[in-house]
Amino acid sequence: MPTTRDGIDPVTDRVHDTSWSVDLEKPAYSDDEDAVVEGAIEAVEHTAAGTHVNLVTHGDHGHPSEYLYLPLEERFGDAIGYEYVDRCGCGGHVTKVTVERRP
Repeated sequence: MPTTRDGIDPVTDRVHDTSWSVDLEKPAYSDDEDAVVEGAIEAVEHTAAGTHVNLVTHGDHGHPSEYLYLPLEERFGDAIGYEYVDRCGCGGHVTKVTVERRP
């Protein structure tokens, strides 16, 4: 179930059965790294097996390998695969997370 954190709307209200992207670059995420991690986990939880979600994270937090990949690994283990895609033109980062199976 989506959660609301300190005025930040849930990243989605449904399970996506096709690949999709989530915007974790909004101003509410720019100074709250924990909200970025929580939003990313929520997005993966709402992604059907066999599809992927593109996590678009705020550039202010640096490369997602510095703060995001470990929490994803701890939460989902080998049920997911992820890869860094590229830096956005706006300065953010895109990580593609493929849900191999439901954890």
